Amino acid sequence: MVVQAYILIQTEVGKAASVARSIAGIAGVTQAEDVTGPYDVIAQVEANTVDELGKLVVAKVQEVEGITRTLTCTIVKI
Repeated sequence: MVVQAYILIQTEVGKAASVARSIAGIAGVTQAEDVTGPYDVIAQVEANTVDELGKLVVAKVQEVEGITRTLTCTIVKI
């Protein structure tokens, strides 16, 4: 079973579009959109395990220039 999550991302002013484009190119990211509201970008990601998901967020997504903060929300099937 695949682990999926939404990553809510805050960026530096004026960087939302470039951050969304950069994130969209990362393996494991299924969608990345710049949005309005308290977050600037929302990305949907997937990985084979929770550990792989954590590595994707910390080692790849958070390394994108222009990101100031992320919040990862794991999808659950209830």
